[in-house]
Amino acid sequence: MATLAGQEPDFRSGGGTVFGLPRALVVLLCAAAAVVVFAGIQAAAWLIAPTFLALIIVIAVSPVASALRRRGWPGWLTTLVLVVCVFGALGFLAVGIIVSVAALATKLPEYAANATNLAQTVTSWLDKFGVGPDQLKQAANSLNLSKISGLLSSLLSGVAGLATSLVFLLALLLFLSIESSGVADRLVSITSERPGIGVALTKFATGTRQYLLVTTVFGFIVAVLDTIALWIMDVPLALTWGLLAFITNYIPNIGFIIGLIPPALLALLSGGPDRMIAVIIVYGALNFVLQSLVQPRFIGESVGLSTTVTFLSLAFWAWLLGPLGAILAIPLTVLVKVLLVDVDPRARWADALLRSSAKELDEAALAALAEQRKARRRSRNQRLRRLARTGQHPGPRRDHGAE
Repeated sequence: MATLAGQEPDFRSGGGTVFGLPRALVVLLCAAAAVVVFAGIQAAAWLIAPTFLALIIVIAVSPVASALRRRGWPGWLTTLVLVVCVFGALGFLAVGIIVSVAALATKLPEYAANATNLAQTVTSWLDKFGVGPDQLKQAANSLNLSKISGLLSSLLSGVAGLATSLVFLLALLLFLSIESSGVADRLVSITSERPGIGVALTKFATGTRQYLLVTTVFGFIVAVLDTIALWIMDVPLALTWGLLAFITNYIPNIGFIIGLIPPALLALLSGGPDRMIAVIIVYGALNFVLQSLVQPRFIGESVGLSTTVTFLSLAFWAWLLGPLGAILAIPLTVLVKVLLVDVDPRARWADALLRSSAKELDEAALAALAEQRKARRRSRNQRLRRLARTGQHPGPRRDHGAE
C-alpha cells in the first residue's frame, strides 16, 4: 500500500475498508486463518496437551523451590526437591487410581445377579409400553459387530497412545523441573525487551497457581463430603468415588456429573432405584452448591474470567485438544487472554467481555487512564514553562486523546 513519505499508513480507513481491503474480505481471511490454526492444533494435540499439562504442574509446585532458594538451599538440592514433589504427587495419584480400579474390578462381579434381575425388571416394564422381547432381540441383532470391533480397536489404540503420552509427560516434567530455576532470569530478560509480555507471563503464572489452589481446596472438600455421604448410604467403594470426585473437580462446570455416574450406577445395583435416587440428590445438592455456585466465584476472582467464559472455554478446548483440554481449559484460556488481550491496550474492549467483575476492573482502568492523563498534563505544563522562560511561542496543542 503506497503512502506519502513521512506519513503513517492508515490501517483503519473509512469506507468500510481495512488495510485497503473490504472489511468483509478481511473478516473472511481471518476466519480462514483461524480454521487453519485450529486444524494444526488438533493435529498436534498429542504434543500440545501433555506439554501444557507438564508446564502447569511445574508452575503449581515452583513456589516450593523458590521458598527453599530464599532459605539459602543450593540450586541442585532445590531442583531435586522440586522433582521429588512433582513425581511424588503424580505417583500418589496414580497409585490411588490403580487401587480404586482394582477394587472396582473385584467388586462388580458380586452384583452380576442384581444386574440380571434389573434387566428383567426393565424388560417387563418396557413390555407394558408394547416393547416386547422380540423387539429388544431385534434391536440387539441390528447392532453392527464390525462397528463394535472398530470401537474396541480405537479404544485399545487410545490406551496405547495414553501410555506413550505418559512416558513423554514424565520426561518433559523432569526437564522442566530441572530448568525451572532459571525461569526468573528468563522473565527478567523478556521484561527488559518486551515489558508487556513479561508482565503477562507473570500474571499467567500467578493466576494459574491461584486457580489450582482454589480448585484443589474445593475438590478436597467435595471429595470428603461425597465420601461421607456415600458411606452413610452404604454405597460400596465410597473412598474410590471420593477420589473420582476430587479428580473430576478439575473439569469446570460438568465435572461433578462425570463423577456422579459410577456411584449412582453402583448404588442402583447394590440398593435399587431408591438408593440411586438418594445418591443423585445428595451429590447434586453438595456439588451444585459448592462447584456451581461457590467455586466459580473464587475461580473468577483468581483468573479474571466470567462463569460463562469458563463454560465456553471448557467446550472449546475439549473439542480442540480432547479430554486433557477439558482439564486444562481454564489455564489455556488465561494464557490466551494475557497474551492476546492484556498486552494490547487496544483490546481492552475484549477484556470487558471476558472478565468476571466489570465494576472493579473498570475502576482500575479509569484510575490508570487518570494517571496517564495526569502524566501528560505534567509533561505539557513543564514544556510550557520551559518555553515561557525562553520566550518562545508554545505552538498548537496536540490532541493526546487520539494517542
